[in-house]
Amino acid sequence: MDTPTLDAQVRAADPDRWLSSRFVSDPQARADLMALYAFEAELLAIPTRVTQPLLAEMRYVWWREQMDGVFSGTARKGHPVLEALTDVVARHGLERAPFEALIEAHVGRVHGEPHDLDAFYVGPMQAAVRVLAGPDHEVRVVEAGRMWGLGQTGQTGAARALRSTANAALKSLPAEAFPAVAHAALTRRDEPDPVKRLRLTWATLRGRL
Repeated sequence: MDTPTLDAQVRAADPDRWLSSRFVSDPQARADLMALYAFEAELLAIPTRVTQPLLAEMRYVWWREQMDGVFSGTARKGHPVLEALTDVVARHGLERAPFEALIEAHVGRVHGEPHDLDAFYVGPMQAAVRVLAGPDHEVRVVEAGRMWGLGQTGQTGAARALRSTANAALKSLPAEAFPAVAHAALTRRDEPDPVKRLRLTWATLRGRL
């Protein structure tokens, strides 16, 4: 699975973030985002492939074990997502804790636990920001990540209520990092793609959600 195929995987599994990634002009940075998002797509797909929570948990345990290779620079050969993710982690100095928190949050979900907004949405957004703009900007996107999570879980009113706080924090975010947060402006999942594109374009031009 090469980079174009990872791109297609993300487009099918996560169209909102795929759309926001189109505003990344640097091809390598965009490919790095695709590696992050493809990893998440793999985790999201597990409950659709197995019906029993225990079997799903076993697959998540496998992914957690693969983090040893990812963060030691020895990716599992022949697995394109893990190979790409290993390169991204090394190139950008990403931390392991958010990846493990995300996996654990997925395990919790298959056992009926509530969404952990920070693990599912804030941590991945922070990693994406680091990929696009380097370290020291992660704290600026915490509220944007929560806003995105609220929208994704159907809490559109709460998401909109958080917009002003999120935008205040985003004022100091470098412009090149904004495509990592732009999709938080999409508080309605059922809008058609042309409307979403307009919202993302307007948000990116203004640097506001």
